[in-house]
Amino acid sequence: MRPFWFLLAGCAALVACGDPAEQGRRAEQTRKAEYEIPDESIFDLFRNSSRPRAGVPVSGEIWQASLDTLSFLPLESVDPFSGIIITGWGRIAGDPTPFKATVYVTSPALDARSLKVAAFRQVGGRAVPVTEEDNRRLEDAILTRARQIRIAGSQ
Repeated sequence: MRPFWFLLAGCAALVACGDPAEQGRRAEQTRKAEYEIPDESIFDLFRNSSRPRAGVPVSGEIWQASLDTLSFLPLESVDPFSGIIITGWGRIAGDPTPFKATVYVTSPALDARSLKVAAFRQVGGRAVPVTEEDNRRLEDAILTRARQIRIAGSQ
């Protein structure tokens, strides 16, 4: 009876032995599936790949229109991957009060819901939000410019 157990243990050991490369591939597949490791890395952002626009997709027309409309203000931060434009303090022609704006483009659609604007005036050294009407006028100006860009691009 004892030789049977040795024979069974020997067969099990031989079955466990296999191609090491195949075992490595299986282990890698299991690890990727278990931890959901993507095949991409942060360095793919800097490579010339078939997907040049990695990150959060934003409306190119709204993005360009925001930069055009706010071109009179100095830019503090511009991040096309997250869709955020932050300007520094500047003055509108004819208005002595400094003005600042933050623009957030949330989607690739040319739609009012894709744009969020927060504008501020400097009063007494503090940032005070502009009126709802002034904020809406700024959004309308950006969206109008975005439509002009789209029409010019389609011709």
